[in-house]
Amino acid sequence: MITLYKVIVFIHIFSAILGMGPGFILTTVVKSGKNMTELRHSYRLRHKLHIFVMVGGTLLLITGIAMGLLNPSLFRMGWYVTSLILFLAALAIGPLVLSPRSRPVKALLKSHKGEVIPEEYWRLAKVLFRYEYLENLIFIIIIALMILKPF
Repeated sequence: MITLYKVIVFIHIFSAILGMGPGFILTTVVKSGKNMTELRHSYRLRHKLHIFVMVGGTLLLITGIAMGLLNPSLFRMGWYVTSLILFLAALAIGPLVLSPRSRPVKALLKSHKGEVIPEEYWRLAKVLFRYEYLENLIFIIIIALMILKPF
C-alpha cells in the first residue's frame, strides 16, 4: 500500500528533477547569444525555464518540510537540517543577491540599440553568473546530502 509519506517523497523527487534540472542550465542558455537579438531571445527562454525552477523549488520546500512533519526524526538528522538551511539560504540568494544584479542586465537588454553586445553586458553578466554558480554549488551539495545522508 502506498503511504502518504511515499507520495510526498515521489513528488519531492520529481520536483527536484523538474525544478532543479533547468536551474543548472540557466546560465548556459544565455551564454549562447552571439548578438543582441540572440541574447534577448536567450533571456526570454531563461525566464520561461525559471518558472519551472520556481514551481519546482516551492514544491521541494513544501514536500521537504512535510516529510519532516510526518517523520519528525528527520529534524534530528544533520544531513536533513543542513539541507534545509542550505535550501533556505539558496532561496534567499534569489531576491537578495541575484535580483539586484540582474536588473541592470535586463535594463541594458531593453535599452541597447544595435546588434553588437556591449562590453558593459559582459561585466554585469560575469558578476551575476558568479552568484548563479554559487547557488548551483549549494544545490549540488544539497543533492549530495540527500543521496548520501552522511550524518
